[in-house]
Amino acid sequence: MSRRTRIARRRPVAAAVLAAGALLLPVVPAAAASGADQDFVIEDPRITESSGLAASRKHPGVYWTHNDSDDGAYLYAVDSRTGKTVATVTMTGVGEPRDVEAISLGPDGNLYVGDIGDNLGGTWDHVWIYRLPEPAELRDQTVAATQFTVQYEDGPRDAEALMVHPKTGRVHLASKKQSGGRLYAGPEKLSAQGVNVFRPTGAEVDWVTDGAFSPDGSELVLRSYLGAKAYDWKGDGSLGEPRRLSAPLLGQSESVTYTADGTGLMYGAEGTRSRVVRVDVEKRDGVGDGGKEPEGTKSPGAGAGDADGAGGGGEADGGDGKPTGTAGLVAVGAVVLAWLGLRKGRRGAK
Repeated sequence: MSRRTRIARRRPVAAAVLAAGALLLPVVPAAAASGADQDFVIEDPRITESSGLAASRKHPGVYWTHNDSDDGAYLYAVDSRTGKTVATVTMTGVGEPRDVEAISLGPDGNLYVGDIGDNLGGTWDHVWIYRLPEPAELRDQTVAATQFTVQYEDGPRDAEALMVHPKTGRVHLASKKQSGGRLYAGPEKLSAQGVNVFRPTGAEVDWVTDGAFSPDGSELVLRSYLGAKAYDWKGDGSLGEPRRLSAPLLGQSESVTYTADGTGLMYGAEGTRSRVVRVDVEKRDGVGDGGKEPEGTKSPGAGAGDADGAGGGGEADGGDGKPTGTAGLVAVGAVVLAWLGLRKGRRGAK
C-alpha cells in the first residue's frame, strides 16, 4: 500500500482527533523538563510516523521507535536528553515490512517488533512479529532478526499494540476497534516454523493504538487516540477494572511505554518532530475502582482526555461515571468527532 493511500485513509481520523484536541485544550507544561526520561521532541526528519516506543534497558534514557510503513526494516534509538537519533538499526531476514505498529522489550533482552497493522480493517490472513537482540552499542548497524508468522484464532484483525510480559515473556496483541476490540495471547514461546496462533483472552478493549506492561508485570496500560487506561494484570490473561489515567492529547496519539524504572509513562504520536510527553505514574489507592481515577493522582501537566473522552481537566465526571457540565459536553463532542472521522475513513477504504 502506497504512502499516499495510507495518508488519505488516515486523514479523517487525524483531523477528528486534532479537532478534539483543540476543543479539550489539554494542559501542557510551557517548557519541558530537561534530562533523561523527560519530555522531548523527536528531531530526526526521517521519523515522520513514530508508531511505537520502547524504553531501552541497556542504554538509560534511550527510546526505540520506528515508522509506521513505507520506510523499510529500520529501528531508531532516540536519546530523550536531546531528541537526537543515536543509532539506526537495519533488520535483516524479515522481508519487506508492511505496516509496523509496535515495539516492546522482552525479559530475554530482545526487541519485539509488531508488523501487525492492517489499514483495510483486517483482511490480511497473517501478520508478522520480528525479534532481535537489543544492540549493546549505540551505532548504525545491521542486525539479524527472526521473523514469526502470526494468525488470530478468530480471523484477521487490525492491531497496533504489541506487549511482551516482563516476567513470562509471552507476547500479547490488542486488536484496534472502536468497540469490541480484544486482547490476544500468543503461544508460550513463538516458533519460527509454521504459524503462531494468537487466541483471545476474553478481555475486551476498545480503540487501542498501543500498550505497555509495567516493569514488574502487575499492570497493563492501553492507550487510545483520546487517552489511556490501566488494568491490573491477572495471571490468566484477564484484566481488572480499568482506571482512567491522565494522558496528553498529541494529535494522532500512537504510542506509550513505561520508563525503564517504572516511575513514568511516555506518550508519543505520529508527525514530523513529534513530541514524547512524560506523565508520572499515578498512585494506586486501591483495586477495583470501577474505572474512576483516584482523587489527587493527576500528574502536573497531563492533558485532558481518556479512552471514553472524559477526564484530565475540569469537571468531566458527575460521580456516576457520566460526563457533566461544559467539560463533559466537550468530551462527548470529541468522541463523536473522532468516531465520525473513523467511519468516514473506513468507508473510503472499501
